[in-house]
Amino acid sequence: MLPQTSTHNSSRRTFLVASGLGFAGYQFGLPSLTQAASSPGAKSGGKAKSTILFFLCGGSSHIDMWDLKPHAPLEYRGPFAPISTSAPGVQLSEHLPLLAKQAHHLAIIKSVSGRVNTNDHHAGYYYNLTGHVPDPTFLSLGNDRTPYPDDWPFMGSVVAARRPPHSSLPNAITLPHKPSRAPYTRPGQFAARLGVEHDPMYISGSINEPLKFTAPALVLQGDVTRDQLQSRQELLQRLNIAKREFEQYPAENLWRKHQARTVSLLLSATTTKAFDVESEPVALRERYGSTVNGMSLLLARRLVEAGVPFITVFWKENEAIADKCKSAGGWDTHGNNFVCLKENLLPEFDRGFSALVEDLAQRELLDETLLMVTSEMGRKPKIGDPRSGGVSGAGRDHWTHCLSVVMAGGGIRGGQAYGSSDRFGEYPADLPVTPADVTKTVYHAMGVTDLYARDSLGRPFHLLEEGKPIAELF
Repeated sequence: MLPQTSTHNSSRRTFLVASGLGFAGYQFGLPSLTQAASSPGAKSGGKAKSTILFFLCGGSSHIDMWDLKPHAPLEYRGPFAPISTSAPGVQLSEHLPLLAKQAHHLAIIKSVSGRVNTNDHHAGYYYNLTGHVPDPTFLSLGNDRTPYPDDWPFMGSVVAARRPPHSSLPNAITLPHKPSRAPYTRPGQFAARLGVEHDPMYISGSINEPLKFTAPALVLQGDVTRDQLQSRQELLQRLNIAKREFEQYPAENLWRKHQARTVSLLLSATTTKAFDVESEPVALRERYGSTVNGMSLLLARRLVEAGVPFITVFWKENEAIADKCKSAGGWDTHGNNFVCLKENLLPEFDRGFSALVEDLAQRELLDETLLMVTSEMGRKPKIGDPRSGGVSGAGRDHWTHCLSVVMAGGGIRGGQAYGSSDRFGEYPADLPVTPADVTKTVYHAMGVTDLYARDSLGRPFHLLEEGKPIAELF
């Protein structure tokens, strides 16, 4: 039986702040609260203090970026050539020249078997963000499969739940958007059964104003001013209006925690300072690239400096290239794959991510910061998608059977490639791993060993039984 969802809605004005720590789950019903079965913050093994997950929304082409096949037939390999890098034996696409200079920091996992039962976005997000194989509802509902309160939790929420609370910021922050537009919100990015108090806080960025980041959950509404917020009487009156709308839920103490946390965030100078990328030197901003994705990576570095344990950057699609690429403007290149990669996607990615690696290394923060680049899938190695005219459309279709994941920092040994795919890049060949193994590797790097939680009835359950850390990467 499918979980029941809630149709309850609350006015944004009366609900003064839709929670500084998330409440993203509120839109589809509040899950039962859970508590860790053992002490949160239990930590051993990993040296990473923070993780930056850079997720390339749409399905980035592994065979055109990380795992080129120069000896495969032309209908597979495409026009891109591999180039040498700062790491002997490690090659990247010719359209990643800046990142090639940082390859001695990178570990490229080329044998991730991301096969899921729908070969599509929702299931790919879920598998690669949680480590759990998508359940049959992803097959029966497809893109209508909304996030459920009893989904398995996002890896960032698990890390956040196992770290002591940050003094002034949430333990998990996601920017510059929440994929994708409702009602097609991607499952897997929420705390779900772990409890909405561990949902990430969402920070919004803009294509047109890349230096401006806002937290919709922390925006004062209407005539509410900072002075009024500091007035206990005014504050309680406004919050109580919103509170009454949530009295149907039993989680009264959750509301109180969210109320206190939100007020703390609203009044904190640290919150404002952390999000101020405009204060960075112009030359550094230009090194990252003056785009919302480049500035999101720069903001992620600032959040690492502020001590936030888990930061997720979801690549924000540019609708201006949607028609050109037969996509939503991101990495879902159903048509014109090679032109879109060469002229738009790869230059922006190359500049921004290479800057992040270089910046963290120069600040001596890379060893304690785990970086990961992944996506919901790879692209089909054989060129030609029927939806864009077949071979003449030069697109690559969805391909969840094989993808590459890139890691750096946080104890990862750079300058290596792990595993391999077959000669066409279609399936893992040597040292195959799964998204569960990748997720466990993140937990290992972050020193997260306590993977037990309790449900609403106090019964313990394991957050991820499948998989094991890829020890050879460290």
